[in-house]
Amino acid sequence: MSETPRPLAELLRRVEQVGEEVAQLRRALSRRDRLLTGLAYALRAVAAAALGYYGALAVGLTQGFWAAITAISVTQASYAEVSHSSRDQFIGAIIGGVVGIAAAALVHNQFPAYALALVVGLTLCWILDLGAAGRVAGVTVTIVMLVPHEGTFLQFALFRLGEVVLGAVAALLVTRLSAPIERRLLGPTGLPGDHR
Repeated sequence: MSETPRPLAELLRRVEQVGEEVAQLRRALSRRDRLLTGLAYALRAVAAAALGYYGALAVGLTQGFWAAITAISVTQASYAEVSHSSRDQFIGAIIGGVVGIAAAALVHNQFPAYALALVVGLTLCWILDLGAAGRVAGVTVTIVMLVPHEGTFLQFALFRLGEVVLGAVAALLVTRLSAPIERRLLGPTGLPGDHR
């Protein structure tokens, strides 16, 4: 038997409910578990940011802070979460870069073109079932179209994409390498909420 499609409002309500349940589970952690979880997360974020930043500088990208920002934003409690977040960062950066470049080329970087590019980028991500990538697409459109830069829009967008990739790879690598250490220090289940 085929499943009857659920109305959009019901699906959105269910997503919100699941998010509230996850928040309740995290609040139920002991102070010690919250301290250990927060400390491990912070150390992973710092290591990923440093690796992304210095990696970008090592390959000649002068604004390694974008790689550090990406590394921090994709660092999560588990490798699977980092993998999904990295995918969203990468796809969102591509969509936002392409849409931003196209809008800037067609309308010469006027604010209405920026607003239209935001709508197009965010909507495209939702159509492709990549809603989380939409936030990154919007940020990338903003960076490409509103941040002052030297060189062409294409060059600027490609550099940002490279920095996003470096930051995401740094977060993936640090999370993968830190998992065995965390399991050794915190026991076989690792951090609370860390489901690999």
